[in-house]
This record gives sequence, C-alpha cells and structure tokens, in this order.
Amino acid sequence: MARGEGAEQFSSGLLHTPKTVNEDGIKIAKVSPQQERKRALTVWSKVCFAIGGAPYQITATALGFFLQIFLLDVALLDPLNASVILFMGRAWDAVTDPAVGFLISRSPWTRHGRMMPWILLSTIPAVLCYFLIWVVPPIEQGKMMWYLLFYCLFQTLQTCFHVPYSALTMFISNKQQERDSATAYRMTVELLGTVVGTAIQGQIVGMANTPCINNTSPTNSSNKSQIFLDNKAFNERDAYMIASAVISLIYVLCAVVLFFGVREQDNRGGLKAQKPVSFQTGLRLVMGHGPYVKLVLAFLFTSLAFMLLEGNFAVFIKYTLGFREDFQNILLVIMLSATLTIPMWQWFLCRFGKKTAVYIGIPWVVPFMVLVVCVKSSLLVSYIVSIAAGASVAAAFLLPWSMLPDVVDDFKVHNPTSQGHEAIFYSFYVFFTKFASGVSLGVSTLALSFAGYVTDVCVQSDSVNLTLKMLVSAAPISLIALGLLIFKMYPINEERRQYNKKQLQLLLRNEEQESEMEALKPDITA
Repeated sequence: MARGEGAEQFSSGLLHTPKTVNEDGIKIAKVSPQQERKRALTVWSKVCFAIGGAPYQITATALGFFLQIFLLDVALLDPLNASVILFMGRAWDAVTDPAVGFLISRSPWTRHGRMMPWILLSTIPAVLCYFLIWVVPPIEQGKMMWYLLFYCLFQTLQTCFHVPYSALTMFISNKQQERDSATAYRMTVELLGTVVGTAIQGQIVGMANTPCINNTSPTNSSNKSQIFLDNKAFNERDAYMIASAVISLIYVLCAVVLFFGVREQDNRGGLKAQKPVSFQTGLRLVMGHGPYVKLVLAFLFTSLAFMLLEGNFAVFIKYTLGFREDFQNILLVIMLSATLTIPMWQWFLCRFGKKTAVYIGIPWVVPFMVLVVCVKSSLLVSYIVSIAAGASVAAAFLLPWSMLPDVVDDFKVHNPTSQGHEAIFYSFYVFFTKFASGVSLGVSTLALSFAGYVTDVCVQSDSVNLTLKMLVSAAPISLIALGLLIFKMYPINEERRQYNKKQLQLLLRNEEQESEMEALKPDITA
C-alpha cells in the first residue's frame, strides 16, 4: 500500500490561506504547520482504528468456521433447514449493506463525526443477538425461525457497525500514505481477530468434544444413542454459549477503544458543498465507474473461493480426513499463518505493486488445495496445507481493502463535482462479499444434504466425502482462476495511482484558491 514515495499533503493549499469560506459561508480557519502535524495520524490512532476492525472478523470467523457444524451437530437441524438459514442470513445481510451505506451518506455530521454514532449505537444490540445465535432454544417447532431471526438481526446490526467503520478509512486522514499505513495496521489486527475468534470458539468447543456415535456398530441401540446425544449436546451447548459470551465482551471493548481512540476528521473544509444525491443517482455513479466494477467482480470470485474453503474446511477435516480431535487446531494454524504473513505481503505490495501481489498471493494456495485431497489422509500434510493456505488468506484479506481507496480516488479525479460517495463504494463491496458468503454457505450445505449428510455420526458416506473434496479444492480453484482473469482488466496500476494522487492535490489547491478569492471579494468591492 504505502510505497514510501513521500506523498504531499492533500490539503497543502490550506497552509497558505489566511481565511477561507465554503459555499455555505462557513469560515474555515487557517491551518498552521503545527496544527497540520497535530492532525497527522499517530501510531496510537492507527492502533485504535485497527482494533475497531477486530469485532467483525472475530464474529465472522466464528460464524464462518463453526456455525455450520453447530446447526448440524449441536442444534441438530436438518441440512436443508441449515442451508436456508445460512443463505438467507447472509443474503439479508448483503441487502442491508447498500441501504445502510446510503443512510450513512445522508446522515448529518455530529461532534463525533458521521460514522462514529452508527458504530457506537449498534454495538450492544449486536452482541445480544450474537449470543442468542449460539443458544439452543427449548423448542423444536420454531427452532429454525429462532436461528434465522437472530442471525438476520445480528447481521443487520453488524452492518451498522462495519460499513461506517470501513468508510472511516477515508475520514481518519486526507493523506493517501497515512490511509494506506492505517489499512495495514487494520489488516494485521483483523487477522489477529480471526486468530482470536478461531482460538476462543475452537478451543472452548474442543474441550467439550465427545466421541461420536458409530452408526455402523451393531451395539448402538436407539435408546443408548438418544442418551448419548442428549449428553453431548448439553456439554457442547454450554461450550458454545461460553465462547459467544467471551467474544461478545471483546466486541464491546474493541468498539469502546475505537470510539475514544480515533478522531473522525471532517475533510469537507476545502471542498464545495455537495447537495445530497438520491440513492439511485449515487448507485448509478458508483456502479458506472469501470475500475470499481472490475475490482469488485474480481474479488467477488476470489472471496467466494476462500469462503467455500472456510465454510467447509472444518467439516472436511472432521469427516473426510478423520481428525475429529484436531480440526480446531488446524483451523487455528491457518489463522496464525495468515496473521504472521501480513507484514510480508505488505512489504511485497510496496516493493512490487498491488497487482503483482494479487497474481502471486491469491493463487499461492492452489497447489496445496490439490495436495490435501490427493494425498492419503495425513495430519502432517494437513498442517502444511494450513500454513500455506494462511499465506493466501492474508493476501486475499489485505489486498481488497488496500485497493478500494485507490478506486475511490480515481472516481474523484474523473468526477470532481460529485463527492461524498465513500460509504456507497464501501457498502457495495461489502454487499458483494457477504452475498458471496451466503451463496457459498447455502450452496455447500445444500450440496451436503443432497449427498446424504447425516448429523452426529463418526463416518460419512463416500458421496459426502467426495462432495467435501469438491467444496474445498475443485470449486475454489475454479473461482480463483475466474477472479484472476477478470483482474487482468483492472486498469489502476502504480503509475495511474500516482497520477490520481497528483490530480487530487491540484484539485484541492484549485478549490482552496477559489475559496480564497470568495473571501477577498468584500474587500475588493469596498
């Protein structure tokens, strides 16, 4: 992201202006060099900003890796019902993203900014709904509706947290270099969040793990099986609730750190006031910007690939590879590897460019996806694949959020009279990634249902094992290849990025000069 090129200040014209006014007649005080340094993004601010991204990743990782198993093996839902919950929840979540992004773009600025109130007010209701997702209700008939209701409510409330947080990137600084640096901090902490989510959920649930029912054994009577199921479900139910309570507490603490540690900057000072546009107009402008469409489509397919891997890898390890007692540790290794390789990918994209990092980082996992399904079940091979997969997960994690600000800047250069659409850009990207997640979870669980998945048994049928191999290998590889083909058409390279930066600097200088002339008009006429 940051290339160390010593980017000039976006608002350098402010340093030479004694007093300016915007089109509303609001006076803008002179910004001295000392004040400019004071407004610079400190390391502490970057850390606090990064911590704000942890709640989304902690909960998303726990839900992505464990919700499917929870619904099938603890809540004992039919695979078809589970697939409906997983798909509908994520699809509803995807639909709410553009709506929330539009509402945020129309929200008034407060003394805490435009984004921060959304983040703060959505936190407590979100954690309550998250906890209730992991509770098994004492009812059978309405169990499916229970999970669907609280899953959709949580996704909606988390959207009210995550969309403004994502758009906050454009309001913590007006310098591209500082935004890129803050994004690197954010990605590192968010990957630490995936480690925390995997560790808390996996290790607590792993402690409650009990031997499965061997449905091939002639000694398993129906009465004995039912007692065993009740005992297992009771232990695992407690474990899932404890894990969700711990994650909910972390969620709240991270939101508090973000709120008190980051100052949202009002970067509208030197720009002409913009009249609010309708949702349709904003959508037309954003979706009509070619680089944005190509970037979103490319990462849509690569994200779908990694979400298929994430959503089914735990079940694949547990049943196809047979490592029931180790699956949570293998998942943890993936997230640890991803976290540790983020600095390496940050250095790589600074040294060789973002597009090169995409071509190297995302397909890195492909040979290991082939290896894990072709080699006979081996715990050592599973851990090696996990380490390699983590490196690709890190690249897939870092690159989209690093490249979205470049697209927003490109849009501003080509549409200088239409500003303030940052939330729409970010919300539609989140929309597509969440929709991909819903498709991956729903289709994969439905595929397992058609293959004959049976809940809570030791061994699944050959058709289920074959389906799992397809879901963690062949399907993701095909999606990665398609995403990379689309990405070849993405036009913003390092040269164009530098050009856009200089054009934005000129644009802001011109705006500032116009404001200065407006301020001097009364003196001239006098």
